[in-house]
Amino acid sequence: MKTILKFFTLLIIAISFSSCSSVRVAADYEKSTDFNKYKTYAFFKPGVDQAKISDIDKRRILRAIEAEMLAKGFTKSEEPDLLISIFTESTQRVDVYNNAWGMGGWGWGGWGWGGWGPGWGMGWGPGWGNSVSTSVEGQLFIDLIDANKKELIWQGSGTGNITNKDVDKKVAEINTFVNKILEQFPPGQQ
Repeated sequence: MKTILKFFTLLIIAISFSSCSSVRVAADYEKSTDFNKYKTYAFFKPGVDQAKISDIDKRRILRAIEAEMLAKGFTKSEEPDLLISIFTESTQRVDVYNNAWGMGGWGWGGWGWGGWGPGWGMGWGPGWGNSVSTSVEGQLFIDLIDANKKELIWQGSGTGNITNKDVDKKVAEINTFVNKILEQFPPGQQ
């Protein structure tokens, strides 16, 4: 009995860790650019306005970008060296798991994964088949544009899931997302 309880505890922990979202990042930039000459920034309103996310999340992203840029020594300005734009994309991700074995249900009292009814029960047995999981995966792009030349000089992107419905946790996830992307900027100074 203790072995079974240990197994379920480990199973729950494993599921918890596997459901944690991680951010996959990438960056691209114009190699001939001298990034040391950029000291000020402003948000590129036409680009930001077109981002396909709620205004609330848009403001959260902009605040996170602002915090990262200030931490890197940049100053927000009416006459900036850099313009910052964002855009988003989302795709539905479908994962198919090939199950080689199945697990019965367990429960006690009047409720359990195994069904309704009094008592406690647990079942194990072979099972064959597939399970399908779907989720929405989002991608955030942060573009840095030379304000004088109006040319894209750096682009960072992050791909992952924002899964929390709790406002404070969602803000923390967005901050982490932006932080991971902007760790790549400026190039060669990570």
